[in-house]
Amino acid sequence: MSTTYACGTGRSAHELNEQIRSLMLRSGGHLTPDQRREYEALVAAWAAAVRAERED
Repeated sequence: MSTTYACGTGRSAHELNEQIRSLMLRSGGHLTPDQRREYEALVAAWAAAVRAERED
């Protein structure tokens, strides 16, 4: 497994995916507006990390 990190995040795609899963579990699948913003930021960082890992 790659340990490449997304630019500026310091987190790998795997770590970000785990954070997304954790957020969804904690929320029971129903996000508050604040959680929705967090989710969107995590997904954007995850996508950037995936792209960075593919470039390696």
